[in-house]
Amino acid sequence: MPVDSSRLKGFYKLSVSERRSLLSEIAGLEDDMIEAWASNGELSEEVADRMIENVIGTYSLPIGVATNFIIDGEHYLIPFVVEEASVVAAASNMAKRCHSNGGFVSDNDAPVMIGQIQVVGCENPDLAKDAILSSKNELIDACNEVDPILVKFGGGCRDVEVRVIETESGPMVIVHILVDCRDAMGANAVNTMAETIAQRIEELSSGTVILRIISNLAVHRLAKVSAIFTPEEMSDDGKDSENGSNVIDGVIQAYHFAAADPFRATTHNKGIMNAISPIAIACGQDWRAIESGAHSYASFGREYSSMTHWEKDSDGNLVGSIEIPMAVGLVGGAVRIHPGAQANVALLGLRTANDLAKVMAAAGLAQNLGALRALATVGIQAGHMKLHLMNMVAAAGAKDHEVEKVATMVRESGERITMAAVENALSSLREQ
Repeated sequence: MPVDSSRLKGFYKLSVSERRSLLSEIAGLEDDMIEAWASNGELSEEVADRMIENVIGTYSLPIGVATNFIIDGEHYLIPFVVEEASVVAAASNMAKRCHSNGGFVSDNDAPVMIGQIQVVGCENPDLAKDAILSSKNELIDACNEVDPILVKFGGGCRDVEVRVIETESGPMVIVHILVDCRDAMGANAVNTMAETIAQRIEELSSGTVILRIISNLAVHRLAKVSAIFTPEEMSDDGKDSENGSNVIDGVIQAYHFAAADPFRATTHNKGIMNAISPIAIACGQDWRAIESGAHSYASFGREYSSMTHWEKDSDGNLVGSIEIPMAVGLVGGAVRIHPGAQANVALLGLRTANDLAKVMAAAGLAQNLGALRALATVGIQAGHMKLHLMNMVAAAGAKDHEVEKVATMVRESGERITMAAVENALSSLREQ
């Protein structure tokens, strides 16, 4: 179950071990899950060697927790596995700015994935299409016989679609099977079904089947999340509606830039994935498939554009929404064997794959707003560099006992945060 409250005041002030202890208490986690965090979520070499080929070791990244998220009336503490400073802070900051209207609201599609079957060499592609569609029920039944467990849990093949496309190799008949994967990402089930009916497709089409593979452009499995941010919530102090209205206008203008220009949209959408991909990694998901589907959907039937939409309602509130393919699962894959992923899923209190999809979409929307708000006000670098400062100090060669002192000297100097400023502060400290 999700936690009782995602508002953890002063959480960032705690030590790493104190944060783990607090989360363990809040989420009711088992000791082995806390140990997975404490040991950097490392896999044993035996488990790692089973996951991929030619294993030589494992590699760690920080796990941070985004706070303040309310989604469909429930509180979530969201794990991010990411190396970039300011990402977790920005998402947490924006998440608390929509509490007046209840936080984020989801309206996700059913978990339906597409399996593609490529047919070539058809003498009459249109007749082949008609023949396949006339046998739709037979094909659906054949698919569902392959995976009775999926059908038992309410999933299975739902429909068959057929397209004829023109290519440099000539016309091709492309068959889509639409499969409700329930709480699985679905690649194995979909691919198996596609392979199972391939021979029958050849008989019906008088063609030759080549590819039988899932599509990561999951247009039938969209995560849809929205939120309302009042002018007061968008203001610098949380009270000044005039200031907040100006911020909202700046956010909308920045969004309009991304919506109209692919060069801007690329970086705009990268910021959205700054939240979505780290959560996918934290929870053992195929983040490459998720990223591929998201960026493809941003250009699906149009010029590449924003994954989010921002507008102002009649009351002057900022209304944000995101609609994005979200092929995630809690059954199978790395989430079943990676101890760190299991701990992170437990922290989220997930019950279904749909829960994970809406959490990831909400975080993407919040992260996008964090970037837009920064760009429309102080600029993206001010906050980013402030949070990146500790990394810069360490990179300059500061010892553990020097890092905080040097960072404080740079912050209090009033200078722009640059590597030169950091190196000067370190030299000054050592001279003292």
